Amino acid sequence: MKNLFSIIILILSAQLFSQQKTFCNPINIDYGYTPFESFSTQGKHRATADPVIVNFKDQLFLFSTNQEGYWYSDDMLDWKFVYRKFLRDDKYIHDLNAPAAWVMKDTLYVYGSTWEQDFPIYKSTNPTKDEWEIAVDTLKVGAWDPAFHYDEDKNKLYLYWGSSNEWPLLGTEVKTKTMQSEGFVKPILKLHPEDHGWERFGEYNDNTFLQPFVEGAWVTKHNGKYYMQYGAPGTEFSGYADGVYVSENPLEGYAYQKHNPFSYKPGGFARGAGHGSTYQDKYGNYWHVSTIFISTKNNFERRLGIWPAGFDQDDVMYCNTAYGDYPTYIPEFAQGKDFSKGLFSGWMLLNYNKPVQVSSTLGGFQPNFAVDEDIKTYWSAKTGDKGEWFQTDLGETSTIHAIQINYADQDAEFMGKTLGKLHQYKIYGSDDGKKWKVIVDKSQNKKDVPHDYIELEKPAKARFLKMENLKMPTGKFALSGFRVFGKGAGKAPEKVRNFVPLRASPEKYGERRSVWFKWQQNPDADGYVIYWGKSPDKMYGSIMVYGKNEYYFTGADRTDEYYFQIEAFNANGISERTEILKSE
Repeated sequence: MKNLFSIIILILSAQLFSQQKTFCNPINIDYGYTPFESFSTQGKHRATADPVIVNFKDQLFLFSTNQEGYWYSDDMLDWKFVYRKFLRDDKYIHDLNAPAAWVMKDTLYVYGSTWEQDFPIYKSTNPTKDEWEIAVDTLKVGAWDPAFHYDEDKNKLYLYWGSSNEWPLLGTEVKTKTMQSEGFVKPILKLHPEDHGWERFGEYNDNTFLQPFVEGAWVTKHNGKYYMQYGAPGTEFSGYADGVYVSENPLEGYAYQKHNPFSYKPGGFARGAGHGSTYQDKYGNYWHVSTIFISTKNNFERRLGIWPAGFDQDDVMYCNTAYGDYPTYIPEFAQGKDFSKGLFSGWMLLNYNKPVQVSSTLGGFQPNFAVDEDIKTYWSAKTGDKGEWFQTDLGETSTIHAIQINYADQDAEFMGKTLGKLHQYKIYGSDDGKKWKVIVDKSQNKKDVPHDYIELEKPAKARFLKMENLKMPTGKFALSGFRVFGKGAGKAPEKVRNFVPLRASPEKYGERRSVWFKWQQNPDADGYVIYWGKSPDKMYGSIMVYGKNEYYFTGADRTDEYYFQIEAFNANGISERTEILKSE
């Protein structure tokens, strides 16, 4: 009996040890294709944005733009799709745009964007199945980019909405019995790009021909305060971010939080962290889901990312995106960790700009685009046939913990939501590029995995990796990122030298919303992460920079002082950070 008990313990321990602990942004869900022909002039492509995740009975439900359904998960790793077209087929070719979702008592509610009065509010007590009914046939106030906040303490429901470069975000109370507003609408906030650099329009916050857009309202209540989150300045930019205002009243008195933007990721592979929502997992920890831009085939070609978030000891709302597109711990394995310091696993990118070989190349979609850490560029084979392959050389035998396969859309044939599609492939490893062994076998995969992420049960040792295509759901075999994570055999780079932030002084006229960073290039570094904040103990902002020794940061608030530091990284690890520098 004792021996049997020992065997059971060993089996359970092995199962726990082999359980996947991490995910990697962009999150791997079966994104639908754009339903609009006008968005497909440069090629049909997958697209979604404007996500909301809510915790309903300890399961997470994810809704986003034009997906003809939604996903749910209990671990934030395995997302199951429920097909449900909420809008009337006779009028709309698309489904819910920038949907709102909220929990009120024992029911989950969903509503989509509209300026008209023809969208119902739906409700369900069993949303893991397609079991929905209409709560109210018409929300008379109408709302674009809606967000509902149910205040459990007051048993009151509030609606916030707006998407404009002219008008502010608005708010109103919605009566819980009638599910209607009585028409008392209040302005909540508007942008101030003359003071807040990150709110300026443009990829580098430098386009003056168009005013920035405020959108994506979302409210989180914490310690009796209401945190109004909003997206700016435009969804097609790397600097797409979420800011936050704070009030003790749900409909008025909101003040700009000193530490803004709170969700910001302008660098790295997966860029952009705007128009999202904040939610709690079943352990009570906060996360922020938001929009990642691609904007290659169309400005509205986008994906989704999830980042650790929370409130610090001073009730400052933060979101940590440092190494946010590297392997990150899922909720179960994030317990006891400091979310303000991020949940990065420590597995480094092993094949940034390393040599590659391919079976074929279509036009200018060059092989190196699959390892340049730019989601906007991609390699494409000439066909989508079985046998097309991609090979990467890590430069030395390394320890591989995880691989992320980011497919690109080249000559895709689909529009709208597709079901029953799948990717199949194998990945081989080799020490010499001649003798190969299978590391990943997805030859029997039955899922649509456009951003497939594989955490190996046991780390593998290899210098070369080769991915062989077996089946594509549509189009050519194309990759925007073949990303290998683990530990190199060498040393981490040394501490960065001569780091200097250059900014106009407060006594002189100058552009104080921008800061020019310079530092000494480190030949052993693949890239750098700059940390910033308005207090040395609240440096929640971060910027990832590859291959350069300068960065022009345009996201500063004009009147405030800042603190900065930098670290270098490569395939072997991360350097010590520099001393914190103050910029008044």
